[in-house]
This record gives sequence, C-alpha cells and structure tokens, in this order.
Amino acid sequence: MTVLVTGAAGGIGTAIAAACARQGAVVAAVDRVEAVPDPTLPAEVRDRIVAFAADISTPEGCTRTVAEVLAHFGAIGGLVNCAGVMRRGALLETDEDDWEATYAVNVAAVVRLCRAVLPTMIDAGSGAIVNIASQWGLQPAAGHIAYNSSKAAVASLSRSLARDYGAAGIRVNSICPGEILTPMVQRKLDDSGITEAELAGSIPLGRLGRPSEVAELTTFLLSDRASFISGAAVEIAGAQQVG
Repeated sequence: MTVLVTGAAGGIGTAIAAACARQGAVVAAVDRVEAVPDPTLPAEVRDRIVAFAADISTPEGCTRTVAEVLAHFGAIGGLVNCAGVMRRGALLETDEDDWEATYAVNVAAVVRLCRAVLPTMIDAGSGAIVNIASQWGLQPAAGHIAYNSSKAAVASLSRSLARDYGAAGIRVNSICPGEILTPMVQRKLDDSGITEAELAGSIPLGRLGRPSEVAELTTFLLSDRASFISGAAVEIAGAQQVG
C-alpha cells in the first residue's frame, strides 16, 4: 500500500512514516522541507520512503502534492494528515493571522487532501484515512483556543467522512494524542524550565508518550487488523484528563 503522510519532517509524522515503511508500505513523506528518512533505519526501510516538499497551507499545494504522489506511485491507499500548527492564546490574545495560519493547516489542508485522495480510493474500492487530532480537541486546554477548536473540527470531520464514505470501502479515524515527547514539547520544556517528570505529574501512567507509540496506533488503524474500526476518535494520553 502507498501511504501519504503529511508533517513527516519531524516528531510524530517522522515516526509514522518510518512505522508505515517498516510494515511494508511505500510512503510519500510530505512536509514544507524535504523529510529525510532517519539514517538509523535499515536501508530497506529508508528505500520505501520518498520525500515530497510541499506547502499544504494553500489549495494549490494540496492539489499538486496529491497529483505528484499519484504520478510517482500510481495509487494512494492510505492517507495520514499529521501536519499541524499551534498558536497559543485565549480569544482576546489571538489575532486573525493566528486563526488563519492554524485553520489553513489543521483543518483546510485536511479537507483538501481528503478531497483529492478520495476519488482514487473510491475507484479502488478501499482506503484508510487517519487524521491526527488532539486530546485538546476533545477536552480543551486553557489558552489554546485556535488549536483546540481546529482539532475538534478534525475529529468531527473524520466521523463525518467515515459515515459518508464507508459504503465505498473507506475507513476514516482520528487519533487524539495527549502529551507526547516531540521536539516541539521538548522545546516547550526547555523554554519554561519545567522538567519532563513535572509535566508527567498529571498523567496517571506517570510519563509522557512517545511518537513511536502514536505511530504504532496509526499503522494499526491503517491496516486490515482494524477493518471494522471507522469513525473513531482514539485518545492516546495515558488516562490524562485536561483541566
């Protein structure tokens, strides 16, 4: 299966691209900069990952990306929308640029990429889409209104797509991660002076998640092992409750 993964140049997206390749998929790794495969991966895994540099914040970028991937691989059996933007602040602390930048990538790009990929999946009679939402889309965190609401939209969009296209053999799910130790979270820790252990204090399992754990859940939802799972919003948050 060919899997298109956005946001593949760092953090969770990189882990998803590698996990899909390890499972035998060929991967179109899409990001604003070329998503170079992890050099520590075995050569046979790296060879299954092809990087595509694209700006998916525009309609043209989404359309061109899918066209290039289809021209290269001939088909797209799986789509993982992982690219994301986080602008912090409550409503009166955010401006038009914060909202436009957040929704362009977190929502509009997901809609456009799904719209571009769905016809080839419908023609094939099968396909799987996994959209990376957030636990904060289900349980909003204070001071992140643009991000929270955009991820709530992703979870709702995924359920709607699952209902609309299930009869065509297409499954759509969203994943809602909690605190995952990505480079972005590590920078937040470094900037704030908070330790990883302190951040993990509110998580019942006592630690932060790892990108590889989100990646394993993603490959499961893309696979035939999850053949009757569609329309789900799956939390992966160590039983943490926001708020």
